[in-house]
Amino acid sequence: MKFFKSKAFIIIASILLVWILANVILYEPDIPVEQLKAKYTNAQSKFVEIDGMQVHYRIEGEGEPLVLIHGTGAMLQTWDDWVSLLSPHYKIILMDIPAFGLTGPRPDGVYSDSMYVNFVEQFVKKVGVDSFSLGGNSLGGLIAWKYAAAYPQKVKKLILVDPAGFHEVNDKGGSFIFKLARNYPNLTDLVSKIGTHYFVEKTLREVYADDSKITEQRKKMFAELNRRAGNRHAFVERARYAHTCSEDDLKPITSPTLIMWGKEDVLIDVREAEHFKMIANSTFVFYDKVGHCPQEELPERSAADVMRFLQP
Repeated sequence: MKFFKSKAFIIIASILLVWILANVILYEPDIPVEQLKAKYTNAQSKFVEIDGMQVHYRIEGEGEPLVLIHGTGAMLQTWDDWVSLLSPHYKIILMDIPAFGLTGPRPDGVYSDSMYVNFVEQFVKKVGVDSFSLGGNSLGGLIAWKYAAAYPQKVKKLILVDPAGFHEVNDKGGSFIFKLARNYPNLTDLVSKIGTHYFVEKTLREVYADDSKITEQRKKMFAELNRRAGNRHAFVERARYAHTCSEDDLKPITSPTLIMWGKEDVLIDVREAEHFKMIANSTFVFYDKVGHCPQEELPERSAADVMRFLQP
């Protein structure tokens, strides 16, 4: 009887309860990618094979090319407002990066920073651009600045929107689901099976400073695309990769750089912007009462700032 009152029993029982909840009550099956393609592609959507993946991308507008990279758990639609505002003036090139959106997981399960940089290089070659401006948000910002450091001759101008790279050093911020996946790797199988609606709503409330801007349509899109076959497991695998960045990594960047940051970002604290002062030719814009994704939460003003920055 003592065992059933012991701390060990309580821990074991709690784990068993979580397992039952995840596998029985909260379980949601994957959604076939063809079903998602029918819903989340448009007339501009195309697919290109890279490293055994069918990569979803869109090119909209005419003019100088601007490549935009979304963040963790997101998809190319995170840039839709900017596309509407900027495509009359620029050729906007978007893609679902590996592990997310319609592109889905990599066959080899590798989600390192260097893989993403190499992926972008392969992608821009496939779509036929060799000189372009480059932007990214969060993880996409990390990929963008690392690409600009590796290929400075290709990036005309660089736009970093609440970029990742340094925040894990002191473990400030970070979404609940990301911390769960990173700190409890044994829960990989559980996280890759349980429903996404709760986690999506919680994460979006962390991303946005103004929760009233979170629409039901956006919650549904994030939940469904994260249920694309393999994406939930790939999310956990990506979460295990820790950034090993130093400010010296920023020094090779020669492109004029615009750093944009929401002051209410709880995922990557605005104070992390200090690191990016190491970029020699950099300009900073900060937004009051805005969270992790200014391109979604304050699209008109942030797009106008991009327009001014990109003008010759």
